[in-house]
Amino acid sequence: MEAGGLPLELWRVILAYLHLPDLGRCSLVCKAWYELILSLDSTRWRQLCLGCTECRHPNWPNQPDVEPESWREAFKQHYLASKTWTKNALDLDSSVCFSLFRRRRERRTLSVGPGHEFDSLGSALAMASLYDRIVLFPGVYEEQGEIVLKVPVEIVGHGKLGEVALLASIDQHCSTTRLCNLVFMPAWFSPFMFKTTSGHVQFDNCNFENGHIQVHGPGTCQVKFCTFKNTHVFLHNVPLCVLENCEFVGSENNSVTVEGHPSADKNWAYKYLLGLIKSSPSVLPTEDPDSLMSLDLESRDQAWSPRTCDIVIEGSQSPTSPASSSPKPGSKAGSQEAEVGSDGERVAQTPDSSDGGLSPSGEDEDEDQLTYRLSYQVRGPRPVLGGSFLGPPLPGASIQLPSCLVLNSLQQELQKDKEAMALASSIQGCLIRKCLFRDGKGGVFVCSYGRAKMEGNIFRNLTYAVRCIHNSKIVMLRNDVHRCRAAGIFLRLEGGGLIAGNNIYHNAEAGVDIRKKSNPLILCNQIHHGLRSGIVVLGNGKGIIRNNQIFSNKEAGIYILYHGNPVVSGNHIFKGRAAGIAVNENGKGLITENVIRENQWGGVDIRRGGVPVLRSNLICFGYSDGVVVGDEGKGLIEGNTIYANKGCGVWMMSSSLPHVSSNHVSYNGLYGVAVFSQKDGSGEFPGGHGAQENFSEDGDAILWETELEKDDDPLRRPVTTALVESNSINHNGASGLYVQSSEALHIVTNVIHANGDRGITVAQSGQLTRVANNSISCNRQSGVKVEAQCKVELRGNGIYDNRGHGIITKGDSTVVIENDIIGNRGSGLQLLPRSDTKVIKNRIHSFRAYGIAVRGRAKALVQENIIFQGKTNKTIFQQISNNRDCVMQNNKFLVFKKKSDTWRLVNPPARPHLDNSLRGPSAAHGGQKVTAMATRITARVEGGYHSNRSIFCTIL
Repeated sequence: MEAGGLPLELWRVILAYLHLPDLGRCSLVCKAWYELILSLDSTRWRQLCLGCTECRHPNWPNQPDVEPESWREAFKQHYLASKTWTKNALDLDSSVCFSLFRRRRERRTLSVGPGHEFDSLGSALAMASLYDRIVLFPGVYEEQGEIVLKVPVEIVGHGKLGEVALLASIDQHCSTTRLCNLVFMPAWFSPFMFKTTSGHVQFDNCNFENGHIQVHGPGTCQVKFCTFKNTHVFLHNVPLCVLENCEFVGSENNSVTVEGHPSADKNWAYKYLLGLIKSSPSVLPTEDPDSLMSLDLESRDQAWSPRTCDIVIEGSQSPTSPASSSPKPGSKAGSQEAEVGSDGERVAQTPDSSDGGLSPSGEDEDEDQLTYRLSYQVRGPRPVLGGSFLGPPLPGASIQLPSCLVLNSLQQELQKDKEAMALASSIQGCLIRKCLFRDGKGGVFVCSYGRAKMEGNIFRNLTYAVRCIHNSKIVMLRNDVHRCRAAGIFLRLEGGGLIAGNNIYHNAEAGVDIRKKSNPLILCNQIHHGLRSGIVVLGNGKGIIRNNQIFSNKEAGIYILYHGNPVVSGNHIFKGRAAGIAVNENGKGLITENVIRENQWGGVDIRRGGVPVLRSNLICFGYSDGVVVGDEGKGLIEGNTIYANKGCGVWMMSSSLPHVSSNHVSYNGLYGVAVFSQKDGSGEFPGGHGAQENFSEDGDAILWETELEKDDDPLRRPVTTALVESNSINHNGASGLYVQSSEALHIVTNVIHANGDRGITVAQSGQLTRVANNSISCNRQSGVKVEAQCKVELRGNGIYDNRGHGIITKGDSTVVIENDIIGNRGSGLQLLPRSDTKVIKNRIHSFRAYGIAVRGRAKALVQENIIFQGKTNKTIFQQISNNRDCVMQNNKFLVFKKKSDTWRLVNPPARPHLDNSLRGPSAAHGGQKVTAMATRITARVEGGYHSNRSIFCTIL
């Protein structure tokens, strides 16, 4: 630039001495001068902004140590805002023509104080004209009567904030006024320091102490850089009010109350305030819409196909008939013979074999003995979430979620949800932005159809942060809510709105409390380290809880009870000290597509009449059970991936009539699915939780019980018997499915594969346990074991390649009908003493032992079975010679006669046979994906897991 060729640094030093009007004139000289003026942002513009007595640091009070992006822009925004109150000056004359010739009246400045023109504010106001400026010099001004503002004026304190104190009660009757740099205190005769019913009032850089401010619609207000100490701001039917960069301290009640629906009658300032809000920076970030990450959900459906099974025989030796025949001593085959365990159950000692496709069980046998091949696929429900969690968990490895499970940002969610975007962009009622609420009772109270929007505020050390009741609506964006002595955000009596992008933590009660038909949208929040639950929904509360991170809370991440019925989807709920989600006391809810991991107690805990729909969730790496269905718990558990929990995959009580369908249950430490009927002390709550929990703040828990809604949810199928159907239960540490129940139970169309103990263990069954059309394969011990005094029906199952017996039973009423029991290392079917069994129309083959072995005085009817010969030195059937209680009728025994004999399971094909009537609800949908699982047995059983109690299953 020119001007003597002075360097830019020197010009900056010179220009730093100019005042604001002179800087404006210099910026108009040329482009180079304009850019030079802009370059003074961190020097002169910063000095002007901080030196202004009418404003404070742009990021006060929440971040006073953080510099704004531009000091010049911050100063500009405050300057424009400070002039809002004068925007109606040109509207005073109705005639545009006369206004062109009207002589502009100069604003007068009236001085008040000792030694000045006026002694009191009242006397100055009596002489003031339109838009005059009244300056109060340092001192304390106490007005003995109510001051009525009849003309628009500006009242400003001279000097530093705190040097001018005004003890008065002001009633505004004019269209507009501005008060700046004052300390307000209530007069002796009234707690109201300021009130207006129709005009616009603007407060800048003021302190309010121990009083009330009241604004009635259509009146409006604009408050910035003010401190409220034990002061209540009451806004009634306001169309629009703005509270920005304010501090609220030590309130004995609510700091701000917003009551009534925004008035349809708006004053002149409404459009100017609306324009000012839209021109100021928003707390919502802007992102490229093309960067949206959608949750790539795979098919929820499952598909089943007919099983194929070939039995290939190679050899020429005829079978030996004596029952006492045994392999040659010292032979290799004898060294790998299955060892007999307790109750005659065999546990194979051979190395791990393939879990599917090919079972070369006779690789190390003598050449003249059997070579056996079993060819089939294990097919089950494809997990919706957690498709990458099909293999065994790596010990000590950190948990890495696939990219499809990463949560979307708030902006991405708003772009996907137009209704949420409309809520986030709406401006109605009261806007509270960048304020600090601390060390008092209440923050913001919205009631009676009120509307309030809160952006970028901090609420701390309060009894509660926000209460929304009586059909009111709130919008909360990117606020910090922490260390409240009760719930952080409380909604009741049909309150609603949007709660998004907030950080809610360290609260004594729930982070968000939803009651009595309230229905908010809770989106993209972090709710963590609460001393109770993260979110509580009760008393017919509803709501959509989506895409939140809920973690490290002392009680359940989400607690649903007393007919609460929210939609919970796409959340990450992890590292809680209790259950991830608890549904209790007749709670409902649709819980779908959440990632629930690393919680101390059950991932999902359902008790006491809870009846949720739990669908398509990933429940993994918990320190106890994946899903617990306790006493009187109900609901539909469908399509979930339940993986690598240290306890059971699903622990449930059959008396609760749960419906467990189409889940992928794998690599859990104990049972895949455990079914009990005995009470487990679920009414006792360790640690002082649960039973002592008090949610009836106003003593209205009884009312919630009477406010029953009609239960016509189409998502819930009526179930009269506990049902476990169409699940894939594999690679769990103990039995795939363990039953100890006195109620009826149906186990239908499941894939039970490669578990560390038996496939199915029925330890107690007072009523009939029906096991139908299941695939039970490659389990470390027997396929099915039935204990004494159990009533079990096994029909249409495929029991393949288990390392113990196919079926071993002591039951006094066991029916084994139309099953394929093929390729198991022990006997195909072993009947133990005092058992009573009907074995009808089965196809039975054993790899090493007998097709059917009857031990002791077992009672049996063996009729119309096809029994294939297994090992050449064993008979097909074994029983004691004098057992008259074992009846054999019309059975077909197949032995090999020449090398390369092949037996194929046809007419019917290999079981299980599945039709649409037996499939789970998900199988009815189209677009199914079929996947073959070929996994290896890696889970181990390290002790007995026959306790009838869930680990840490009691709800908090």
